[in-house]
Amino acid sequence: MLRHLDYPPVWLLGALAVVWGETVVAPEMLPWPALTIFGTGIVILAIALFAAAGVAFLRARTTIIPHQMPQRLITDGIFALSRNPIYLADVLLLVGLSLRGEAVSGLLLAPVLVWVLQRRFIEPEEKRLQEAFADEAAAYFKRTRRWI
Repeated sequence: MLRHLDYPPVWLLGALAVVWGETVVAPEMLPWPALTIFGTGIVILAIALFAAAGVAFLRARTTIIPHQMPQRLITDGIFALSRNPIYLADVLLLVGLSLRGEAVSGLLLAPVLVWVLQRRFIEPEEKRLQEAFADEAAAYFKRTRRWI
């Protein structure tokens, strides 16, 4: 059962649930309007990253599902800037919504989410990419950073 829940959106939704809970229980922990505007910008950036990565997966006709073996290695577009733009977008969405909701908990959970995404998803995905694409993956890993 838990294996079926081990996907990045589930981890993100869990963190966002904590943020939402904080906004209900302790509203206005960070009562600065500039943070709300900055948070909105971060949310927009996260959505743009999600969209760009989604289009790249569709064009490449490869799986977006983390636990599956990819059919192709995507190295262009947004993937030329970050090997993991969707995971980066997950963290940015958490931070942006936390700032918009004036919730400190999301800012504290952001490094935890980074750690979970890296250990549970990025590292195993990189192993699968190395197995499937050997030298091409090694060259890509060398020229493109994991996060940003």
